[in-house]
Amino acid sequence: MNKQATIWHYLSEAPHRSLFLVGALQGVFTLLWWMLDLMGRYGVIGNAPILNLAPIWAHAFLMVYGFFPFFIFGFLFTTFPNWMNGEKIKPRYYLATCIFMAGGMALFYAGLYISKTLLVAGIVAMLTGWGIAIIALLRVLLQTQAQDKRHARVASVALIFGWLGMVAYLVWLLTDHSLFLDFSRQAGIWFFLLPILLTVSHRMIPFFSSRVLENYVIVRPYALLWLMLICTAGHGLLQLMGMPQYVWCMDLPLAGCAFYLSWAWGLLRSFSVSLLAVLHISFAWLSVAMLLFTAQSLMMWLNVGERIWFGLAPLHALVIGYFASMVLGMASRVTLGHSGRPLVLDHFTWLLFLGFQITTLFRILPDLIPAASALASMLYLFAAAVWLICFTLWAARFAPIYWRPRIDGKPG
Repeated sequence: MNKQATIWHYLSEAPHRSLFLVGALQGVFTLLWWMLDLMGRYGVIGNAPILNLAPIWAHAFLMVYGFFPFFIFGFLFTTFPNWMNGEKIKPRYYLATCIFMAGGMALFYAGLYISKTLLVAGIVAMLTGWGIAIIALLRVLLQTQAQDKRHARVASVALIFGWLGMVAYLVWLLTDHSLFLDFSRQAGIWFFLLPILLTVSHRMIPFFSSRVLENYVIVRPYALLWLMLICTAGHGLLQLMGMPQYVWCMDLPLAGCAFYLSWAWGLLRSFSVSLLAVLHISFAWLSVAMLLFTAQSLMMWLNVGERIWFGLAPLHALVIGYFASMVLGMASRVTLGHSGRPLVLDHFTWLLFLGFQITTLFRILPDLIPAASALASMLYLFAAAVWLICFTLWAARFAPIYWRPRIDGKPG
């Protein structure tokens, strides 16, 4: 077997390998593209190139639909059958998903600079890969005889809404109707990413904690999960209805639930095990983000001043602090565990995770503190640079694992 065949063999040996590899590369490309766009916008490297799409909407698509889903599918293809003792996902499904989505992202990047036709073709390819993934996961869900399918059902619904959000983005490209863009934005965050991350957190954080902390009692209240999901959907619906001044009614209970779960799951105890702590710290950002959303909405409701308080700080606290940090933590754990390596987060990777926290703080600081707004462009660039450097170093460390055999000689 030649070297190329060997690499392909290992990449196709387990669902997470190919998808995590493309996710790692796509994360670097997404952050590098955004960094270069910011540098052009602020005059660091001359004028930014003219694109076939407004940079802010390209950035939104790349982050929501072009970055996180590779890790989400890689994780769910691995854990979904385990949750329900179902049949393993066949290679033809996860490899087809990876190939279509990776090809779609290549076309999307090309379309930004060449033609809108390539943008459309890229999104169609992404939708095809995403659809294959949904079908594969639904087969497991419907065929298994497991009694507890709650987490799997929520994840499946969220994935369908993510697919619909990308369809709406495609329709917006073709029609230029802002209604579809608005649905795509809200669905991507509130109907897809947050429900998925909430469900995975609810399922996995107490489980992982029970494996390493002594005398740990698993707390997994489903009533709180349903309440948080209702609040998440409610936030998105209120935004779609043009009523952001009322989303605090949803955000405040969600923040309260998240605070309680951080305490009940043992946030402080988790610091004794760094691989566990990254998950708990990431989840703690959810409370912070939802409190910021609550304060922002209350300012609108009370009609305090003419400006929108806190700008995009709540969104970036959610996306970078919770989503990105959690993906780093979960992907690191899955990669280590499924490569036969000890479940121990080394000091270097811990520092990279702390870099994500610094990124979050410096990105939201100018929007929270008026005195820092004069330095906004510099702080945004600094945050983007730190995030890019840390994620690139993480990818350089973990990506080679995906095309190499397990160190313990086992398959997978």
